[in-house]
Amino acid sequence: MKAIKPNALNQGATIAILSPSWGGPSVFPHIYQQGIKNLKTMGFNIIEYPSATAPDSALFTNPEMRAADINDAFANPQVDGIIATIGGSDSARILRYLDMEIITANPKLFMGYSDTTTLTTYLNQHGLVTFNGPSVMAGFAQLHNHSAEYQRYVSTQLLSPPTEQVLPIFSHYYHGYPDWQNTSQCGALSEPINNSGPIFVQGKGRATGSLFGGCIEVLEMLKGTHYWPAPAFWHKKVFFLETSQEKPSIDYVQYWLRNYGVMGIFQQLSGLMIGRPRDYSNDEQIHLINTVQSVVKDEFNCPHLPIVCNLDFGHTDPQMILPLGITIEIDCEHQRLSLLESAFQAPN
Repeated sequence: MKAIKPNALNQGATIAILSPSWGGPSVFPHIYQQGIKNLKTMGFNIIEYPSATAPDSALFTNPEMRAADINDAFANPQVDGIIATIGGSDSARILRYLDMEIITANPKLFMGYSDTTTLTTYLNQHGLVTFNGPSVMAGFAQLHNHSAEYQRYVSTQLLSPPTEQVLPIFSHYYHGYPDWQNTSQCGALSEPINNSGPIFVQGKGRATGSLFGGCIEVLEMLKGTHYWPAPAFWHKKVFFLETSQEKPSIDYVQYWLRNYGVMGIFQQLSGLMIGRPRDYSNDEQIHLINTVQSVVKDEFNCPHLPIVCNLDFGHTDPQMILPLGITIEIDCEHQRLSLLESAFQAPN
């Protein structure tokens, strides 16, 4: 399936803000407003859809309303891009109400992570290039406290993305945020930790494939449903996975990965990328990496599948923006990852 790419954004573009999952803005409005402020500082106009600030209880009981906001935002010619407020735990409930004809006929930047994985992966299965990246409250609300390097990176990715690029490695990372109930630390980051960089676990030479993936726990909610990829979809994919702030046990990660192996997915992949796990100790991170390799290499006899771990995406900050459906190259020899095409349509 040919990738359906959105138009690139520019200064003055209009971003629709909505909540596909948890009503976080109604619980921590100061965090939400800081994210909106930072987006406006970047030069974007903002349209807040009803779900954006609706009470969490109202969102939970009304999945149709959440889906209607998504359908309307794609259909609205004044909207250039869509960003989720935050993740959650039940966005899978809204998938049945999406109007895929409207969505695929009006491709736009659609970005979020965590529970938004249900949407980015489902839309991508219909050909749409979607974006695993910062949300309003977890990412953009903290942007002004990030390094100038990361601020430039986010701005470049959204406003002037290069046709090809080597994925960045940031010098420090952060496990979560200070207590959001403390309004005096609005948009603050936790203590910085030195980043040792990506770990190329196995693989030789270069491998290319189409990016696909998201939060591993959220993908578990889709297995066995109509929203799960067909077996042939996995051919030559570079599959990226990350764990949530709930810090699943490594045993559970092993079980989930084993299920992918049983489905025959590892044999079809061009590569496997694992995001840095949130709140794991150094020993736990090493154990996780060893477990991933053990499942792929030993249990399912895929010793040549490139595996890269400790990457800057997911529930630690700063986050790379990963476009689902775009070709990526894993260069094991030079230990770098490169996007080989633009995620956006070429300008007319």
